[in-house]
Amino acid sequence: MSPDGNDANPAPAGDDVARSPARGTAARSASGSPRAFFAAGAPWAGRRMTLLFLAVCALGVSTMMTQLALMRELLSAFSGNEMVFGVILGSWFLLTGLGAWLGGTASKLRHPIRALIVAELLVAVLPLADVFLLRTLRNVVFLRGAMVGVTETVAGCLVLLLPYCLVSGYLLTLACSVLASQRSAASIGRVYFLDSLGDILGGLLFTFVLIHVFGHFGILYVPALLNLGFALAVSLAFRARWLLCVSVAVTVGLVTLMAAVDLDAVSTRLQFAGQHVVYRGSSPYGDLVVTETAGQYNFMESGVPLFSTDNIEEVEETVHYAMAQRPEAERVLLISGGASGTAAEVLKYGVRDVTCVELDPLIIEVARRFVPSNLADPRIRVVNTDGRLFVKRTAEQFDVVIADLPDPATSQINRLYTRQFFSETMRILRPGGVFATSVGHYENYLGDELARLIAVTHRTLSDVFDTVLIVPGGQVFFLASDGPLTSDMAARIERAGVTTQLVRRSYLAAVMAPDRLADIQRAVAEPAPANTDFSPVLYYYHLLYWMSQFRVRFGVLEGLLAVGVAAYLFRTRAVPFAVFTTGFAAAALEVVILMGFQILYGSVYHKVGLIVTMFMVGLALGSWIMNRMLPRRTATDLVKLEFVLAAYAALLPLALIALAMVPAGAVSAVAAQAALPVLTLGLAMLVGMEFPLASRADFRGVASTASRLYTADFVGAGLGALLVSTLLIPLVGVVYVCLLIAGLNLVSGTILWSKTRT
Repeated sequence: MSPDGNDANPAPAGDDVARSPARGTAARSASGSPRAFFAAGAPWAGRRMTLLFLAVCALGVSTMMTQLALMRELLSAFSGNEMVFGVILGSWFLLTGLGAWLGGTASKLRHPIRALIVAELLVAVLPLADVFLLRTLRNVVFLRGAMVGVTETVAGCLVLLLPYCLVSGYLLTLACSVLASQRSAASIGRVYFLDSLGDILGGLLFTFVLIHVFGHFGILYVPALLNLGFALAVSLAFRARWLLCVSVAVTVGLVTLMAAVDLDAVSTRLQFAGQHVVYRGSSPYGDLVVTETAGQYNFMESGVPLFSTDNIEEVEETVHYAMAQRPEAERVLLISGGASGTAAEVLKYGVRDVTCVELDPLIIEVARRFVPSNLADPRIRVVNTDGRLFVKRTAEQFDVVIADLPDPATSQINRLYTRQFFSETMRILRPGGVFATSVGHYENYLGDELARLIAVTHRTLSDVFDTVLIVPGGQVFFLASDGPLTSDMAARIERAGVTTQLVRRSYLAAVMAPDRLADIQRAVAEPAPANTDFSPVLYYYHLLYWMSQFRVRFGVLEGLLAVGVAAYLFRTRAVPFAVFTTGFAAAALEVVILMGFQILYGSVYHKVGLIVTMFMVGLALGSWIMNRMLPRRTATDLVKLEFVLAAYAALLPLALIALAMVPAGAVSAVAAQAALPVLTLGLAMLVGMEFPLASRADFRGVASTASRLYTADFVGAGLGALLVSTLLIPLVGVVYVCLLIAGLNLVSGTILWSKTRT
């Protein structure tokens, strides 16, 4: 390979199917090599090529929709936090990279078109089978109702995703070989561009249309029928008669299944065997299921229990510890949880109004249907928006703010436990107002992991509020105020004339027993860091707390994965290593941008969808620009791209911190609409430009080059998604993660520069 990008080592004949003398006639090439078919001057050759291009684009549509649908299903099955999210995304990219590596054998196929048709058929039907098996076998393989450990989650994701990811990764490399018009890298860049276009279309349809109309089976029918349609068309165009018959049979079978069986309803009944499923629906924020057992309704979203209608303990503890501090309160804000009955419980204090902020409007809609009394009182006002965004933008003042939230198991929830959020909450409290939140579950033993959670939360609240009181109930509740707080809550409740079923004098005496309070005091006496937006240590400690509930053994499976990745990197040459570091940076920095968006502007779904879509647009635009410039580019330009990407990673934290300093209001709204999408577009364009250029710089035949570079890209993206979202950001914070990524790309750029010099 010469530094100017020309091919110094001609590819083997098998990599250029157009020049194979064994494919000499158009009739034979109809089921064999399309390039020989086109070279022979057959009629409709241009249309057949267009058809193949569209088939590759359909693969991108299928891949994006399948990834989003399966990710939601897997998060539901494994009650996902960021660890599970990272495992899913990492498994997806690693297995797709393995499929792309296996695609290096595509140049040896006698009939690549037949292989492409078979792959189209498989990517059409495998996602539907995956969702059905996941729902029906989860409680067979794992204990019903129990959380699944880390090792089991890794194994489950790998087994379930293996067939689809191998086929889709193989198909990418195969498509490069099939569409190779000459012995050059151009076809690889074209396939990358077409696949990115399909990703854009699939992401837009999923995000802005299909998720609002269908469940996951309904959504997956769309790419299934699209790929089956192209399998039929390609079979017909290239006269693959027996595959045409198979394609017709599979299509007829799928349409019949769609018309005759409601797979969503059937799989949900099997998933919740023993319970009566009274509702199942989807929203942009998750899949909501309501079951009924012995008159009790159980609300679950994406596999995580939200509330049950007879959970008196949780409702009363959430409300009365806070309200007992200010029984004369007039205005109360509930961040999440109002549908569970907490809003109605607050009304016992005679408050003037209760504002309930709930992100997912579907939860409110379904709660009004099954538990109408919880939200029926006209003093209850429901606002459908992100809780932090509401606190940041409202001009209202409240006497009590209660955050009825899950534990900070994800970065999205962690942002409601940071010093910045507590400061924003302090702003909307009236003088002497009370803020309440909770973390962890405390019975009669305080382990090291829970003690760290308590210490960090107490330290963070103490940075903002003058007084912090901890109540070790079923959960560990934190009450904070700039005024006085009392531990004699029973007397306050009794004087207010409030009737309770559980939170009474005897119960409170047990909760505030000396031994329990001593445990809490030992926990907060330990030095602890504050939890901040860009250094989410509480999220990291909760990850340790979650893992402490399992016997986590990083054994054979994890060892094999680590050895495999290490061996791969050791054998990787300079250009594929640059693609690896770029894939790592792309996935990692996209996580950083999404996290920054959540922190700064809230989990506003359509705008997050905009960021994801802008990333795909940037990939397509970058690859298109580089494909047009490719004949004039050299390996030196690849070095420049690596250094520019390193500079981008180093400067990104400064941009996020600057945006965090923009005050709420019109300017902030403009920044939310423009700044982060533009940052995303710039990142993706750099990443998209690199792949075609790397294909030219390291070209050794179409199939082998595509296989090598796609593998590097997917392996890098897999590790970036896994390590950054689950470990590096919560451990060292956003700034150091970005500097680490910058350093990694500087190293790869330096290695490339030294290679071009020699």
